[in-house]
Order: sequence, then C-alpha cells, then structure tokens
Amino acid sequence: MKKGFALLAAGTMAALASPAFAQDTGFSGPWVAGVAGYDINKAGSSQDDDVNPDVDESAEGLMYGAAVGYDMDFGTVVVGGEAELTDSQADSDYSNAFTNFGLGTVDAGRDIYVGARVGFKATPKTMVYAKGGYTNARFNYVGTDGTTNYNRSLDTDGWRVGAGVEQKFGSNAFGKIEYRYSNYNEGEIDFEAEGIPDSDRFDIDTDRHQVVASVGWRF
Repeated sequence: MKKGFALLAAGTMAALASPAFAQDTGFSGPWVAGVAGYDINKAGSSQDDDVNPDVDESAEGLMYGAAVGYDMDFGTVVVGGEAELTDSQADSDYSNAFTNFGLGTVDAGRDIYVGARVGFKATPKTMVYAKGGYTNARFNYVGTDGTTNYNRSLDTDGWRVGAGVEQKFGSNAFGKIEYRYSNYNEGEIDFEAEGIPDSDRFDIDTDRHQVVASVGWRF
C-alpha cells in the first residue's frame, strides 16, 4: 500500500510539474550565452597599403566571451536587444610601426558591443536574424600619428552589423552561428598606466571580421 501510494504521489507531482517544464515561450525573454569564434582585424580601405603589402598584415586569432539579451517574439518576427563583452587572442606578426593607425604591431584586446537585432522565424525553432549597434574595442599596439611613436593601448569607437541563424534545442537551450563586420573610425591613446589623460580623439580606419558560434539559455 505504501509503495503504491508513493508511486501515485510521484506520478501526480510529475504530471503537475511537466507543463511548467514543457512551456515554450518561443524566442521571447531574457537569455545568456557563451561566445567563441575567429577574429580578423586589419587596416580599412582608406589605409590599404598596396605598395607595401606587409604593412597591411592583419591581426588574427581566437575570440571568446559572453553575451546577454532580451527578445520579444511577435509570431513571425522577433525583435530584441543584446550586449556582449569579449576578449581576443588576435595579434599581428608585422614587426614595425607605421603611420595612420591602419594596423601596426597589434594585439587585439577587450571588445564591448551593445546593439539590437531583428529576426524572422523560418520554422518554430529556427530564426534568421540581422543585427547592428555600437562597438568599443581596445588594441594594444605600436604605432605613430606621424609625429610621435607610441607603444600604448588604443581605445576605438565604431559600429557593427551582422547576420546569423539561431536554433532552439528544447524549450530553453539554443545555439547560434553568425558573421559580423565592424568598422572603427575614431580612437584615442590610453595612458592609464602612467596616470596621464587620454589623448585627443582622432580619425582611424580599422576593419574587423568575425565568425562566431554561441551556446546559450533562454529564461
């Protein structure tokens, strides 16, 4: 009798709990994700050096970090916002500084991104989306403004656009694959270690290409 009661109670609890666990809110709600991929940084078109191709050598390597966001599912269309903090192992092999901050000897550092995305649900569990927003990246570099040589951090501001596919796995887990392009058009020298104020802002032209994958959980 006791055994039968225990089985009945367990079955009742499971039946009551199952709707909550089975609830699927589509692509709505807050989410968190881990991010990893390949990072390519190089001089933009205005800094392209076709005469000395080694000068235009890119800084490449792995990137990794975390992202958070919130989406609203309107049926076929999904709209949301997101923020991301990543770091990068991308660096260049070019051994000398050159002018105009195209890319000299560069190690890519942390990258902060804040933006929005709009998606279209190809299936109830598959979304194709486009994204865009603001990005602030740090590069540790050797470069020159044409007058003074520097071996400092360069903080840069720019914009990012991208596109990707998100796939739901069950009710909460998901995975994403996306490509994004960033262009940094303003920078300043960071003298934090010496306690000196940052430099005046100046124009730059640096491109960034990334192919990334994410695995996350929607609440």
